[in-house]
Order: sequence, then structure tokens, then C-alpha cells
Amino acid sequence: MDRFAPNAPAYPKLEITTAAKLEELSQVRALTEAQRFEMRVVSSVLPFRVNSYVVNELIDWTRVPEDPMFRLLFPQKGMLEPEDYAGLADLHRSGASKSEIREAAAAVRARLNPHPGGQLELNVPRLEGEPVEGLQHKYRETVLFFPAAGQTCHSYCTFCFRWAQFIGDADLRMANKDAAMLHGYLKEHQEVTDLLVTGGDPMVMKTSKLAEYIEPLLEPRFDHIRNLRIGSKSLTFWPQRFVSDPDAAEALDLFRRVVASGKHLAFMAHYEHPAELSTGVAHEAIRRLRETGVTIRTQAPLLRHINDDPAIWAELWREQVRLGMVPYYMFVERDTGSRAYFELPLVEAHAIYRDALAQVGGLARTARGPVMSARHGKVEVTGPAMVAGRRVLALRFLQARNPDWVGRPFFAEYDENATWLDGLRPAFGEKRFFYEQELAELEGRADARLASLTSR
Repeated sequence: MDRFAPNAPAYPKLEITTAAKLEELSQVRALTEAQRFEMRVVSSVLPFRVNSYVVNELIDWTRVPEDPMFRLLFPQKGMLEPEDYAGLADLHRSGASKSEIREAAAAVRARLNPHPGGQLELNVPRLEGEPVEGLQHKYRETVLFFPAAGQTCHSYCTFCFRWAQFIGDADLRMANKDAAMLHGYLKEHQEVTDLLVTGGDPMVMKTSKLAEYIEPLLEPRFDHIRNLRIGSKSLTFWPQRFVSDPDAAEALDLFRRVVASGKHLAFMAHYEHPAELSTGVAHEAIRRLRETGVTIRTQAPLLRHINDDPAIWAELWREQVRLGMVPYYMFVERDTGSRAYFELPLVEAHAIYRDALAQVGGLARTARGPVMSARHGKVEVTGPAMVAGRRVLALRFLQARNPDWVGRPFFAEYDENATWLDGLRPAFGEKRFFYEQELAELEGRADARLASLTSR
């Protein structure tokens, strides 16, 4: 089948395959026993989920295992540390029980930093003194909401920093099914202008459920909420959500009502590779979304093995602009999960970003990057520089826990190997970066508050 054909099958029914049935896929059965065994081992630790559309339309199985979409979706041996993989492989080979494998896998997961960026300790807000589960309020103007019915995806990315949402551990899951609590918190916080509905993927929900959260925000009492964002991978992994699903038209109508109310509705789409934009149904879904007045902004992490080539990003941004979307962020692979398999040094990440930017026109140069979403805020690597005769790495905050930090440049010692902010050292002999003392005080207050809650 021609993957670029405009009339690719619509797959009106969502057919899901999880780890338990991974080897029932005909394409997987055609792989070697060694490859299947590696997938079995890794999928006992990291969540796995694909659907028929991504398997049949987005992966070039003649290129497996090098195909980038295959690596984006299917478990790879290198996604676990060698000693962790070896231990789990021994258990699988020896015929260990499911409970033994689950226990060993849980120990591995605990070392993978399941909730980076202070998500559970620093970002959870309070309403009338009690924590509001399923909300994150890290930045003054923006609240993130995790609807309980949206805590899965049409397929799982192997790099996903939200992987802890999908492994069935209630202690690691962020979710809220109480629309009244969301609306109560937003009513109390007039400084909030932006709500980001995220997950998982909120577009796995029925439109009627999504509307319960969104429609009340169109009332005058929420005039301070000016911008609504929906973070979703559905345009890539299930564009049928806006074309042939039973409530596709209902979803589009909901978006039209939001736009007609005068609020800005941004659809935060995730695209890691041009292959995700290659099908006719994907193009149709984008067209229908744009007709509602929604702005589609695109973002993705920079990933070794998948898109660590300036030409890939240039092609991706050019095609997105052609289809009417706005390139937004190139992220640095976050410090969680299988980061060692995907991460690149920050210096190399900046070189890829710069070289990609040089290949595109002005309309595609809206993408900011490379950006780390860290405990402190969103930190952009603006690149190597010479300052006072010393080679340094220049950075700045695009968003921060303290708004006073935003836009303020700071400098780290030049380091060709550092892959994350915590691997950098301040330049010019400084003992700490300018924000570290204030962040430490904030974390101390959060620890004290947590201790008081747990002692009740």
C-alpha cells in the first residue's frame, strides 16, 4: 500500500493492541525470535499500546528495526539500562512467575524518575487547604488539568514522560473526574488565563465528557480564562477522531462554540517525524480542525534514533506550515523513563535546531528550542557563546515558577556531554545559578507542607 496515498483506509473502528497481545500482530510475528523476546522483556517495564492505523499506515515494516516510527512505538532493548535488561531477561528465560516479573519491573520503574519536574511535590495546587488532585499549577497564568477519563492514549510513545500515568499505579497517577473542583479552583484564581487539558490524551474521551469540563468555562464568570489548550497526539495516532468517529462532528462543534465565545482555542499537536503527516486521513483531520477556527500548534522532543537530523525537522516544519499549523517547540528529551536511549547533549541539540532553522522560511521559524521543561521552568538553550573570553553555554527562561526569571539570560560552563540542566555548572566561578536559592526555599516549604499533611 502507498503510505502517501490520499485515499488511505479510514479505519472507522479503533483496534488496540497492548503488551499482552503484542506478538499476535502479524508484522511482529514476522520478526526474529530474538527481537520478539527483547520486546517482551522491555514491555514488562514500560507501557505499550498501538492501534491498527499506526501499525499499518505509519510504520515502514521493510525498514524495521531502523524505521523511526517503529522505534517511536515499539519497545527496544536499549530503552533499559543493560543491568536492568539482563536481570529481567533472566527472569523471562527461567520461566519466572508473573508476580516475580512484576515485582522486578516495579523496581526498575522506581529508578526511572516517574514524575520529573516536581509534578507531585511542587505543582499540586490547593483549594480550601486541600490538594486538588489532577491539577498542576506550576506557572502563574497556566493550569494543567488531567481528566480521569483521558488518562490513556490511542497509542503510546516509547519516550513519553507521562509513562507513569499508564502503568496502573494509582500512587503515580494524576487524574481528576470532578469538573466542579476544576471550575471551583479556576474561579478562585483570577490570575489564571490559560487552561491546558492534557493527559494521557483528552481526545480519547467522548465529546460529551470533554464538554462537561470545557463548556462551563464559556460562561461570563470565567472571562479571565482567555485561552484553552488541548494537548493531544490524536492527529497523529488517530486522526479518525475528527473524521469518522461517531462523535467526530460533535467534537468539531464543541470547538466551534469555544472559538465563537471569543476565547482562543489552541490544539497542541505532537509530531515527531514527517511520516506522521503522510496520510490522507491525517490531512483531512487537520483541515476539519482548522475550519472550526482552532489554531494548531506543533511540538515534539528531539530524539536520538528518531529525529536527530536537521533535515527531518526542516521537512517536518515545512509540511506543518503548508498544512496551516504553527511550529511551537522543539523539546529536549525529559529526564525520565528511557531517556538514556533518546537523549542528546545540549550542545548537539542546539546545533540540530540551528541547522534545521537555517533550512526553512520565516513562517516555520516560530519553533523555539531546544527547550528543557525542568523543575525551575522552561529553559531554552540559546547556544554556545564567547563571553569575557570564555566559551560558555547561554540559556534563558521562557517560563518559570517565578515570573521575574522569565527572559533573564544566564550562563553555564561549556560542556559537550551535558544532556540536562542538572548536568551543567554555573560559568565564571559562580557557586550556583541565580534561581537555585529561591527554588530550594520553595522546595523546603513544599516538604514541610507535605509532612504536615501526612502526619494528620
